[in-house]
Amino acid sequence: MTLLDGNAAPDDVFVRDLTLAVATCAGCGATGPVASVCVYESLGTVLRCPECDSVLMRVVSVRGETCLEMRGVKLLRWRSAG
Repeated sequence: MTLLDGNAAPDDVFVRDLTLAVATCAGCGATGPVASVCVYESLGTVLRCPECDSVLMRVVSVRGETCLEMRGVKLLRWRSAG
């Protein structure tokens, strides 16, 4: 696996840029931009909390379908445009 920063998170899952979102970790409660999380890529993509290393999200694309599991995110939010 290769460690990248949160800018490597798949952005085709959301209409808005995921790296501009702010996430709250369900494990430790840390809140910060998704662009600052640790991203690991292998058969899928795993986003981990930079504070406690808990898994925030898992993203896998199989047979033309993208699956997103976010049980490690307590809250995901974007700043409104304008």
